[in-house]
Amino acid sequence: MVARFLLFAGVSALLFTASCGAPPGPPPVGPQAVAGWRMVDLSHGYGANTLYWPTDTKGFQLDTLAEGMTPAGYFYAMKEFATAEHGGTHLDAPYHFFEGGNEVAGIPLRRLIAPGVVLDVSRMAAADPDYRVSAEDIRNWEAEHGPIPSGAAVLVRTGWARRWPDRLAYLGDDEIGNADNLHFPGLGEEAMRLLVEREAGLIGIDTASVDYGPSQDFIVHQIGAAAGIPNLENVGDLSGIPATDFLLIALPMKIEGGTGAPVRIVALIPPD
Repeated sequence: MVARFLLFAGVSALLFTASCGAPPGPPPVGPQAVAGWRMVDLSHGYGANTLYWPTDTKGFQLDTLAEGMTPAGYFYAMKEFATAEHGGTHLDAPYHFFEGGNEVAGIPLRRLIAPGVVLDVSRMAAADPDYRVSAEDIRNWEAEHGPIPSGAAVLVRTGWARRWPDRLAYLGDDEIGNADNLHFPGLGEEAMRLLVEREAGLIGIDTASVDYGPSQDFIVHQIGAAAGIPNLENVGDLSGIPATDFLLIALPMKIEGGTGAPVRIVALIPPD
């Protein structure tokens, strides 16, 4: 993975210098390889407005244990938090839907730091809140951009991130405790099977689930988990991320035995 990352950075640097008319030199290595790359945070913050699956009624809890000046004359603050695994911008481990699958702490880093691609279905989703990404959508993307690379992090842009944190607009229903009337886009079964065939390393979407809102069998979760593929859900705004040629970093809290965890997602985009 490191070698592929440095090669990606080196090629980007060579293309950049060539476009400026400068003679090509050796590709940069180490920290210099990503100097000047744009960093985009693709995570929603955790707080009072964080959205959770409707059956989770506790939400995010943050309590102050200490805050203020101490008798010794210096400021000191400490808090404690509580959260479900599957709320806010988070990662689903394969174990979430596959017995014997990797738990959060066991997910290989190569699946969490990988070249990224963005599949944009926002136009179709705008017309149908229950839209499911099809295998044809993926093949159409490949016809324009080339085959999805093995091990890639595939992010689906539906445009739903702009609805966050409006519960009704984002989930299609604002009833707490009931998940039977949800409406938002997701992936279809055949699309997920094709991504498994393409050996995708990670799947992400800017909605509450990789399965569309009305799903009752969560077949997309089942297929991906059986193939060892983690999911990212409630991904942030993907409108500024290119279709290809960026590096995705999605590192969850390393919870031993966890079926999911909060995650900070960052896209690293090389200069044009």
